[in-house]
Amino acid sequence: GSSRIEEACDTYARAANMFKMAKNWSAAGNAFCQAARLHLQLQSKHDAATNFVDAGNAFKKADPQEAINCLIRAIEIYTDMGRFTIAAKHHISIAEIYETELVDIEKLPPPPPPRPVAPSSANKCLLKVATYAAQLEQYQKAVEIYEQVGTSAMDSPLLKYSAKEYFFKAALCHFCIDMLNAKLAVQKYEEMFPAFTDSRECKLVK
Repeated sequence: GSSRIEEACDTYARAANMFKMAKNWSAAGNAFCQAARLHLQLQSKHDAATNFVDAGNAFKKADPQEAINCLIRAIEIYTDMGRFTIAAKHHISIAEIYETELVDIEKLPPPPPPRPVAPSSANKCLLKVATYAAQLEQYQKAVEIYEQVGTSAMDSPLLKYSAKEYFFKAALCHFCIDMLNAKLAVQKYEEMFPAFTDSRECKLVK
């Protein structure tokens, strides 16, 4: 019955904390994951999400990819529960894992490895945060992220075409703050990225 599953949850959580004290991060992460899955069986979404975050934090020290997988599971649960702010916070954690992993990769001795695809994954997370920020009417924060991602996209031959979409979204957020600012922002984007001028997106915001 459910009481047996609850006991198992507690046992896994205790084991996970013991592994953490012993600095056995992978074992701690696995135990937290098991506890999270059992909480899902019990329909305890909040506890499951908390355990997936705990698992992610443990795996950060041993297996960054597994840490990301656990945080994604937590984000799915929080989003499902309508807890957008906390979901956004964990998206930032994922972006930070990608960034720090990237830094470590770049520290490798020559010959340099092929450039990993992590920045686009980090951008995906940042864009999610911007979407949540806009939903929560934190337009200034959303503008900063869209501008940051748009600016890095326009310097990349592969991502250049998507820059206009990010500047468009930044402009829309500006319109939610005030009209004059929005017009100045659109002019700035046109100067930075001339291709924006001829785009449908630019004509729409004008």
